Amino acid sequence: MEWIGEITDQQKNEFLGKACALLFPIDWPEPFGLVMIEAMACGTPVIAYDRGSVPEVMENGVTGFIVKELDEAVEATRRVRDLSRAGCREVFETRFTAGRMANDYVNVYEQMLRPVATYAYA
Repeated sequence: MEWIGEITDQQKNEFLGKACALLFPIDWPEPFGLVMIEAMACGTPVIAYDRGSVPEVMENGVTGFIVKELDEAVEATRRVRDLSRAGCREVFETRFTAGRMANDYVNVYEQMLRPVATYAYA
């Protein structure tokens, strides 16, 4: 492991794409965790604590490993090379592209605009 410090948006894709894994040791209820999705977009697996949105964003054993404690995270670093980087990217393509998420929003809005059935009461 090597501390790099801050990087620019231009450097991010190459940096994440060359990483063996993204360590996401957030120990609080992270509401979304965009950095996990950025890593998966590069085909980079994530090792993250089972907090907040992590179980909703990740697919344990596919896009990385969801762990409960430090010892599990250390063990996960040994197994991360067994994961498919293409599989990681595929999950991103299926669930998190801008087009996919925009379509999901449109579908929700369309459902909200549909007329509600009216009932006559006698």
